[in-house]
Amino acid sequence: MRKTIFALSICALLAFVSCKENASSKVKSDNVTEAAVRDEAGKQIPVMEFEKAEHDFGTIEQGTPQETIFTFTNTGNAPLIITNATSSCGCTVPNPPKDPIAPGDTGELVVKFNGSGQNQVTKTITVNANTEKGTEQLRIKAFVNPKGAAPVGPTK
Repeated sequence: MRKTIFALSICALLAFVSCKENASSKVKSDNVTEAAVRDEAGKQIPVMEFEKAEHDFGTIEQGTPQETIFTFTNTGNAPLIITNATSSCGCTVPNPPKDPIAPGDTGELVVKFNGSGQNQVTKTITVNANTEKGTEQLRIKAFVNPKGAAPVGPTK
C-alpha cells in the first residue's frame, strides 16, 4: 500500500513540475496585448455632472403644466449612455436624450410636470446611466394652489 501511494505521489509531482516548466511558453503575445487594451478600456468611465440637481417651479395653479430642462455635461473619458429615466409619480415625465453623449459634450433632460397635487409637491427623477454610481437623482418642486382658490395673503 505504501509503495502504491509513494508511486502515485511521484507521478503527481512529475506531472505538476512538467506543467509549470512550459506555462510561460504557452502564453501568446497577441492575447497579452488584447488583454491590456481591454483592461485600459475598462478604466474609462463617463461622469454625469448636472448644472442643478433641483428645480423649483414656485407657486403654480393646479393643473397648469410646467416644464424644465436639466442640463448636464459628460466630464468623464467615455461616452455617456442614459438607459432609463423615471419619476416617482406618473404626473412627471422625464425625456432623456437617446444618443450617447461624448466626453466633454453637454446634454439636456427635459422634465414635464402636469401641475397635479396640492400644497407643497416634490417629485424625484431617477436617471440610470453607465456612470460609476449607475444612477443620478434630480428633484422638482412646486407649491400648488387649488384651481380657482383665492390668493393667499393678508386681507384688508
